[in-house]
Amino acid sequence: MSANREAILSRVRGALAPLEKRAPLPDWDNELIAMRTLRGTVDAWPLFCERLKLVNGVSFESLAALVTWLDGQGWRHGYCDPALWASLKDAFPATFTVETTFDRTRVDDYQFGITRAAGAVAETGSLILTDKTTSSRLAALAPWVHVAVLIRGTIFADLQHAVTALADDPNIIFCTGPSKTADVEGILIEGVHGPGQQAALLVEG
Repeated sequence: MSANREAILSRVRGALAPLEKRAPLPDWDNELIAMRTLRGTVDAWPLFCERLKLVNGVSFESLAALVTWLDGQGWRHGYCDPALWASLKDAFPATFTVETTFDRTRVDDYQFGITRAAGAVAETGSLILTDKTTSSRLAALAPWVHVAVLIRGTIFADLQHAVTALADDPNIIFCTGPSKTADVEGILIEGVHGPGQQAALLVEG
């Protein structure tokens, strides 16, 4: 170990020594190990919803509930994956303007983007986006609201299973709630580098 590195670490240890309270380590037995026992034995959707809520995301099992939520917030102009729009459009009233082509020259016009998710991770509440399933990466990351359409059979219990299942995809993004940063003064701010609202819509088949 170099003298400079040791000097830095010594200063860190010295600064931490007077602190009475430390952040607790993860409860390995009750969290991670217990999660591994869920593989293939339960419906992972309820657990995913619980974990998504903990990271300030929202989940919907009803398309009507999603539309009501968007309408109530005044988010009525957005983009939808053209492969999804045929099965979703009847739920959207005429007060909505939904485009199936994302115009890069009008990025700020889109209040929400609806795209397909490749899957989700129950233990972390993460949604999985890939180049294969996401019709427009910009539509998933630029609007204030991102709605990921999810199929129950693609919800993995843990990250290990998700990575194994998607190993052949060249580009994978794990979205765990709204985008976040705490770079400035350690203050957590959401919606800086991506959506400020992350939603998941469960569909069957």
